[in-house]
Amino acid sequence: MTTNMSVKSAPERILMAPGPSNLHPRVVQALIAPLVGHKDPYFLDLLDETADLLRHVFCTRNAATFALPGTGGSGMEAALINVLQPGDTVVIASAGFFAQRMVDICERLNDVNVVVVPGTWGQPVDHDVLLEAVRQHRPRAVAVVHGETSTGVEQPLAGLADSCHSVGALLLVDAVATLGGVRLPVDDLGIDVCFSGSQKCLSAPPGLAPITISDRALAAIQARRTPVQSWYLDLGLHAGLWGPDHTYHHTSPVLSLYALAEALRIVVEEGLEPRLARHCLHSAALSAGIEAMGLEQFAARGFRVPSVVTVLAPEGVSALTVRTQLLDEVNVEISAGLGEQADSMWRIGVMGHSAQRANVMLVLSGLEQVLSRYGYAPRGSGTSAAAAVYAGATA
Repeated sequence: MTTNMSVKSAPERILMAPGPSNLHPRVVQALIAPLVGHKDPYFLDLLDETADLLRHVFCTRNAATFALPGTGGSGMEAALINVLQPGDTVVIASAGFFAQRMVDICERLNDVNVVVVPGTWGQPVDHDVLLEAVRQHRPRAVAVVHGETSTGVEQPLAGLADSCHSVGALLLVDAVATLGGVRLPVDDLGIDVCFSGSQKCLSAPPGLAPITISDRALAAIQARRTPVQSWYLDLGLHAGLWGPDHTYHHTSPVLSLYALAEALRIVVEEGLEPRLARHCLHSAALSAGIEAMGLEQFAARGFRVPSVVTVLAPEGVSALTVRTQLLDEVNVEISAGLGEQADSMWRIGVMGHSAQRANVMLVLSGLEQVLSRYGYAPRGSGTSAAAAVYAGATA
């Protein structure tokens, strides 16, 4: 039997959505390296190296630092279900789509009391209100999103761990949109469980969830009264796989880990501080261009996370339509909003290998071209404003 199927090649996009980001050529090359078995000595050595590299990026000395096989959502679910047991209370700071996902996960757990500290989308959750909820409810865990991908807001974390630990609570932090692009010293902040995703500021392919677990949190997991409800996401078992004995747990995604290790090597070679500064520079240039055009940002000034710039579409302009036009005509991908902002906001990623001057200028020029068709007259040139930021940085 013969078939007449035409196979289309994947387009080479400029990825400026809040994930995934473009891959460095070295990461692409790592994906086509020879496959070895998941028990091969070469691969077990690679696990050790990857764990060390992740410790560097997380700024931690935690022994239990590794990458789960799954997207950032697997890290989120693993963090919550491993720490919480029947009868426990969890306090969740919720002011965005992904914080609400943590609420949804916890509400599926048996006999767990979920206390939501609500905030307004576009603003961080009030720090004092959150601390008061911790003092009042004395929970087993407190969960927050460091950089909320749906709103572009960075949640302040300073001092939160002290309040958690004073009542015996563990601090869980979603760093999916920030690890490797926004300052996040895990040990200095006292974070107990911090998880991320491979495809955003780290610029590896989607499918792995870096996670680090403090000794305090790991001891709490190991002392559970009941088994973790998910065998596959049992963090104690994963810690055994990544530990000195490399105790078998699952067939590791070997090629994905090749790519993650190479992406992490690139982070270390660039230097964490220069890398964070690079993200801040390109985010500042993009923000200056957006504001010069007369467009408004969604996230509150003073709490804008560098890795995700959120922009309100002008009245009468469909954010979804503009996104499609940019993809079709300029070959650049940005994202529309989530929830109530699905058709009224753009979310632009400034992440990893995609965080480059040429990409920022392309986004701004593309927006200027497309918006002009809707009769929108920008106050000034976005590309000129961004260029001024770059000129000031290099002067």
